Amino acid sequence: MTATLSFQSKLLTFDFYLSITNYPLPVTYMSLSHELWQSNQDLAQACLNHPFVQGIADGTLQREKFAYYVGQDASFLEAFARAYSIAAAKAPDWEGFNLFHSLAGGVLQELQLHAGYAAIWGVNIKSVEPGTATHRYIDFLSATAWSGDVGLTAVAMSPCMRLYAFLGQKLATDGIPAHQYSDWIRTYKSSEFEQLAQQLEGLSDRYTTNSDTVQKTYRYAMLCERDFFQAAWE
Repeated sequence: MTATLSFQSKLLTFDFYLSITNYPLPVTYMSLSHELWQSNQDLAQACLNHPFVQGIADGTLQREKFAYYVGQDASFLEAFARAYSIAAAKAPDWEGFNLFHSLAGGVLQELQLHAGYAAIWGVNIKSVEPGTATHRYIDFLSATAWSGDVGLTAVAMSPCMRLYAFLGQKLATDGIPAHQYSDWIRTYKSSEFEQLAQQLEGLSDRYTTNSDTVQKTYRYAMLCERDFFQAAWE
């Protein structure tokens, strides 16, 4: 009886506290996109610590390796833009349609950056043949966009955006170094790029829920990112 009264007293006290404050109860919530990102931190760190990325960080990456990467990434980004367009066509509402098209515009701007690199270093982007790692990533992305629903497509595309925002921000932790890859770091650490990543993640959260397929799709895209850097390094 005493324990019951004590418990009821605590409830009444807490109710009274709530009645005199306007503070809501704290709610712990982790979005799907954040949960997926956190569960793949091993691959995020593997990419950050990869010698290709670290070569960009300190400016020591061999120019021919970066030139190869620029050509391959341009091929991939074209497929990325197409996937956005497919997702836009499948979007169940006008807001999603507009957001996917807006994100595709961001990819076109990124392609302009690559065109600038290509012009400086003599890379003919139009003549580039996708390598094995690039083909695998493009095929996965295209298959997901055409056969999957709009939410799964957003999940498949999110690792690229979140990872590059993460890399740019990490490499610029102590400021953007002055070397030949400064523009690369500056692009991906920017608040504009972070906003694009968040918009895509928001679409993932909006159009899908967690499942084994979603987790495997996100993981596979992260593996493709790691292999993409490795292919450019070899």
